[in-house]
Amino acid sequence: MLCACTRTGQQTAAGGNGSERHPWSIPGVLRIGIQSPPNSLQGVFTSNTTEVMIDRLVYDPLITADASGKKLIPILAAQVPTLENGGISKDGLTITYKLRHNVTWQDGAPFTSADVKFSWQAIMNPANNVGGSRNGYNLVRSVDTPDPYTVVFHLKQRFAPAVNTFFTDSDSPVFIIPKHLLGKYPNINNLPFNQAPIGTGPFKFSKWIRGDRLEFVANDGYFMGKPKLKQIIIKIIPDENTELNELRAHELDWIFEASPELYAQLKNLPDVRNLLVSQNQVQELLMNLTNPILSDLRVRRAIAHAIDKQVLVTKLTYDTAVAADDEHPPFMWAHAGGKTYPFDLAEARRLLDEAGWKAGSDGIRRKNGHRLRLVLATNTTNVTRRSAAVLLQADLRAIGIDMQVKSYLGTQLFAPKGAGGILANAKYDLALSGWIGGIDPDDSVRFMCRSFPPDGANYTRYCSKEMDAAQNVALEHYDEATRKKAYAKIQALIFRDMPQDFLWWPRQIQAVSVDFKGFDPNPVNEAWNSWEWEI
Repeated sequence: MLCACTRTGQQTAAGGNGSERHPWSIPGVLRIGIQSPPNSLQGVFTSNTTEVMIDRLVYDPLITADASGKKLIPILAAQVPTLENGGISKDGLTITYKLRHNVTWQDGAPFTSADVKFSWQAIMNPANNVGGSRNGYNLVRSVDTPDPYTVVFHLKQRFAPAVNTFFTDSDSPVFIIPKHLLGKYPNINNLPFNQAPIGTGPFKFSKWIRGDRLEFVANDGYFMGKPKLKQIIIKIIPDENTELNELRAHELDWIFEASPELYAQLKNLPDVRNLLVSQNQVQELLMNLTNPILSDLRVRRAIAHAIDKQVLVTKLTYDTAVAADDEHPPFMWAHAGGKTYPFDLAEARRLLDEAGWKAGSDGIRRKNGHRLRLVLATNTTNVTRRSAAVLLQADLRAIGIDMQVKSYLGTQLFAPKGAGGILANAKYDLALSGWIGGIDPDDSVRFMCRSFPPDGANYTRYCSKEMDAAQNVALEHYDEATRKKAYAKIQALIFRDMPQDFLWWPRQIQAVSVDFKGFDPNPVNEAWNSWEWEI
């Protein structure tokens, strides 16, 4: 079983037991290295994990998850809504949040239910360039604020992932923003606020030197407790080797989300802890079911049998990842597991023979005069996927499939349908891709018939009445036992029909100084407890 946070690495006696600090560490000042700067610091425009981490320093969610991802912790909310406490109505159509009374914005204004309602309105405002998904928020019919400390979400339909979606650690995390500063604008796309925000969070924005760094200082009046750090400096370092050198020279205390390629060097550094943090994330091979070749289930199963997942994990991720037997990693309650196509070249060849694809003199299979040729799409900027494409090319060649590789910019590969996205428009045969979810296992946007782009991310064009029925059970029932059975059915259907093959579960690599204490990432956000950090 994969635990939520696995810690490996070396540490010395000094600084390793919490009683001493190395001379190179700056007391109360944490230095973080990131490779790409945020596009903005607007709390409802987050579009990548770097922005989510940084924004969490300034803003707060209603609810967060602990390091295991299993226990929900109220932040701006005073309690987590449940059926038992009445926060979720018996008919499942109303979610009521009671809010904390002792919260102020960093400019001194009181935080109230009006801010929560305004934040939902900002997400749903079509004039706003929301960076992530509106999934879930678009199922809200209206939001009421009967008093300053109560906010009520009225749903259009039962939506079991609601509490794990609204302003929490979802697959598209966003935060509560201030109505008193932003409510007067028709849109919030290009405001000075987006570069110098004011939130309710544990750290106040201080400075943004373009191309160099961002700085934050402690919000001493933070309602969850005075932060133990005085300052956080986030250094923008585009080259990962430079980050490594700065960590080695003790100019950094944390490399944010290091790549697997760097791990071999990181794990041998003294005075560094390397945390391998599990997430609801999977790397996968998508199969376009509209392709006549791949519409044959036997071909899809043959491809699955031709792939040695453990070899991919070892060669591509240096064993920082775990070979997948399900969409959801084992730390999640929805994990079913145990069903995967074993690496079996003989069975793969038998299936292709059965499908009428016979080996030619050059080893490539043919049927009715046509070569068994498929094109794999991947993105140019992902080194791991580029290397994976080469290995998969050899794997499929071994069973007689001529697989060519075509690389795209990520902005083109993953673009929306209207913007010409390769996946969204089904302009591919096979594709290497990945999916990052939140603390809820909801994957309806990927596998339901109604979720073909532009209405979702069902890139394989898989459509099954059985799948839709199982997804509806998972979406409409709030008790975990019923949902768990539904997700077991969902995974069994994916295994049976093989629209895509789950290859491995990545784990985020967080390399930190042994002097950095209190760092305990949850599966979505590294900064969920940043007021407890110290150095």
